[in-house]
Amino acid sequence: MITHQEQQRAIAAANELYQRAGLLLREDERRSVEVADFGLSNLRSEGAQILTLVQTGRLGVKLLALTPHQTLPEHWHPPVGDDPGKEETVRHLFGDIYVYVAGPDTLTHGFIPEGKDAVYTLRHELVPQPGDQLTFSPGEKHWFQAGPLGAVLYSFSTVARDILDQFTDPAVQRQTVIADEE
Repeated sequence: MITHQEQQRAIAAANELYQRAGLLLREDERRSVEVADFGLSNLRSEGAQILTLVQTGRLGVKLLALTPHQTLPEHWHPPVGDDPGKEETVRHLFGDIYVYVAGPDTLTHGFIPEGKDAVYTLRHELVPQPGDQLTFSPGEKHWFQAGPLGAVLYSFSTVARDILDQFTDPAVQRQTVIADEE
């Protein structure tokens, strides 16, 4: 759960990152950034800001903004019916990003959020540079963490069903709740 004020600060931070990345966005797009705290109520540490540019029955294109040291929790895209699950390609546009996938433990630049060792099981660190891209197969676990500059990524995918993504952390809830402020 986050407050409306936290949500607005996160949207402003995302838009600043998008601007620093040189992206030209319309005002309605700037206002429609989704803030995801994954139900963890610790947006500065674990969360993401997501702007959906295209969402059809076959294609999804999103801009992901992670503020400095913000972590998008470990997750995978499961099968849905006869569909094997979302295939996703991320392209690094701006800042510092650390990507974690299956493989030997090479975690050097990033860190596991405090108290979360058990739910961040992937420790093989990739450090893409702006312009680099990575593709995740359906069902392939992965997680992201921004470095000190924050990060902006494109996410190109087959149909996105984000609400159905699976997370290693059982406390994650994909739907963000905005608290009523007194």
